[in-house]
Amino acid sequence: MPDSRTTGRPTAIVIGASVTGLFAATALTEFADVTLIERDSLPAAPEPRRGVPQARHAHLLWSGGVLAFNELLPGLVDDIVASGARLAHIMRDMVSRAPNEIWFRRFASTHHYNLVCSRDLLDFVIRSRVLDDNRITLRQDTTALALLGDANRVIGVRVRTGDTEQTLTANLVIDATGRGSHAPLWLEDLGAPSVTEREVNAGVAYATRLYRAPGTAADINFPLINVQANPSKAPGQGGIILPIESGHWIVTLSGTLGGEPTSDPDAFVDFALGLDDPIIGELLKGAEPLSDVATTRSTTNRRRYFEKIKPWPDGFTVLGDAIASYNPVYGHGLTVSAQCALAVRNTLRTSGITAPGTARRLQRAAARPVAGAWDLAVGQDAFYPGASEKPPTGVERLLARFVDRAVETGASNPRALGALLDVMSLEKPATRLFSSDMLVPMFFGPRKPHLQGAPLDEGERKTAIS
Repeated sequence: MPDSRTTGRPTAIVIGASVTGLFAATALTEFADVTLIERDSLPAAPEPRRGVPQARHAHLLWSGGVLAFNELLPGLVDDIVASGARLAHIMRDMVSRAPNEIWFRRFASTHHYNLVCSRDLLDFVIRSRVLDDNRITLRQDTTALALLGDANRVIGVRVRTGDTEQTLTANLVIDATGRGSHAPLWLEDLGAPSVTEREVNAGVAYATRLYRAPGTAADINFPLINVQANPSKAPGQGGIILPIESGHWIVTLSGTLGGEPTSDPDAFVDFALGLDDPIIGELLKGAEPLSDVATTRSTTNRRRYFEKIKPWPDGFTVLGDAIASYNPVYGHGLTVSAQCALAVRNTLRTSGITAPGTARRLQRAAARPVAGAWDLAVGQDAFYPGASEKPPTGVERLLARFVDRAVETGASNPRALGALLDVMSLEKPATRLFSSDMLVPMFFGPRKPHLQGAPLDEGERKTAIS
């Protein structure tokens, strides 16, 4: 690790070379020399790695994340696209059914995009850009064991590389280790109060398979196909086709308790055909599978309210999925990772990295993008039977009905769709749904009639279905 006595700069440690950790390291280089600790060996190409088992499943980056990616690393999104990714316009390049079973019209008037590619490719391009910075030192095959310090201040980390343990000191330590973060236990070991947690588990299971795009679908900008589950109809079942690089499709199917997809490859297409709209199954009939079926049940929404711990130790901050992890169906994890890193950078531009209270300000700033994504995920998943110890409150039910009405309005009105996507893309807070862009068409119309089926045009359909 660079020595502050020789560089004249503060030092920081980031635990975890996840997307959150990579962006956090980038954000910190403006203020400190950074050591990035990673327990895995990082691949030198767009390949799977042990620490990201969820990489096999479909991932989306909403336009709020696209903006944050480029703000952190100018030109990054262009680099990812040049490597094979695609910017898919929402809704022109999408065929999407909302949880209330309304199909969105494919309006082209909004500014919103999804960045679409495999997770392996995304991680590789980000990793290459970040680790090219000589202010960042990577320590691979190194596991963080505990924090150093006490309940008032964290001064470093105890780590193990192979059979060797050692201590690393720093002015700031950031935990970016994701769902499996040990931060609550580490803080308790230092004498800090326990963190309050909340869990909302809709019991969703995912099954994913990689396909070669059928027919000539790879020769066009084939739309994303998204059939979202309806929380009011248990078990909730849905799926997505994500056209990615190399003429491949990532297909992820999902189902809640009693309606889960299995790892049986012979049952995969039948499950898709059994959705209450069979469009995904119909498109897969002629597609060649390129992988086995990968499954996961790691879909619980879990939030840790670190920002409420008092006193919060100086010198330590938790970011990204280590604060809150979400049901992946909403596709917000990557966007929150980048927005958390931006919150770190922007806060440090006004608060010195070594100043008392800075870590608490960082933790509060990171909680804001987390809260927006959390409310969107829990606002849907809390309505599945048994998802939470406490049933939705009257206010939550009222808000859910309003969001359903907003989705219904946005599905047929481009002005309202823009407001809805501002929120769904994590570009603006939920209060945007109460703007005139949404309320005027919601209550006064006029609005187009709802579509009776998936808006896949005949030309697109013919490329995939012979």
